[in-house]
Amino acid sequence: MAAQKHLSPKAWAELLLLGLIWGASFLSIRIALDTIPVMTSVFHRVFWAMLVLWLVVRVRRLAVPHSPRVWLAFLVMGLLNNAIPFSLMAWGQLYIETGLTSILNAMTAIFGVIVAALFFKDERLSRGRAIGVGLGFLGVTIAIGIRNFASFNLQSMAQLAIIAGTVSYALAGAWARVTLSDLPPVVAAAGMLTGSTLLILPITLVVDGVPSLDLPLITWAAIGYYALIATAGAYLLYYRVLAMAGAGNLLLVTLVIPPVAIVLGAVLRDEALPPQAFLGFAVLAVGLLILNRASSRN
Repeated sequence: MAAQKHLSPKAWAELLLLGLIWGASFLSIRIALDTIPVMTSVFHRVFWAMLVLWLVVRVRRLAVPHSPRVWLAFLVMGLLNNAIPFSLMAWGQLYIETGLTSILNAMTAIFGVIVAALFFKDERLSRGRAIGVGLGFLGVTIAIGIRNFASFNLQSMAQLAIIAGTVSYALAGAWARVTLSDLPPVVAAAGMLTGSTLLILPITLVVDGVPSLDLPLITWAAIGYYALIATAGAYLLYYRVLAMAGAGNLLLVTLVIPPVAIVLGAVLRDEALPPQAFLGFAVLAVGLLILNRASSRN
């Protein structure tokens, strides 16, 4: 693996902006869920983001792939990186706080390291990475609360759903590396969102019925934010930051997201997290920093 890149001030600024955008997305999704069902909210997210990214592809005059193999890869990617995690996390947010959702979401980086070590020979689980992974699991255990493992209720199911979503994200990363690495990132993202839209639409129609467009302004504002800014816009920004900062440094964005989500949830929805959630995030953050440092040495 190449040495980790030095972060320029511009890279730091865009990395922090990406963290702010994604951190606020948890609040916007929760606001939308006050008025629309889970699958409808997910459909809005992937459909509008898909349209924006295909518009970007057209403006940049990028080639659209025609191979059935590539479109099958888009479909699988849409399932793993959008349909499954977006649905599980949106449902989970109905029963647990916005801030806790964002903390559990940080396990994406931990599972990403594990999945990469399982599938790729050049991503071995070094001692430093193993320590980071171990601290990540310890942090999430603390955040959830050890006592909660003894009971099983809707809140427990919601927490498990969100963690399952992070596993799906990690698998998506491995799938993208194997099948889509030769495509321009914007084309890959647009194709992925097309795949997820094709998967989500029939489920939405069966479960929720035809999505209504007669929604309150605040709901449309929330949808506009999480679909256009936190999904389509964030994908474009993500690949810019990846090019400037490298994959190892991109882990640092995971440390920005939960504080943003926690503050917004507290200020705008009067959410209060128990002390163990903050302690758990602190332990998880140390694990992520160790992973970042371990990546710089490989």
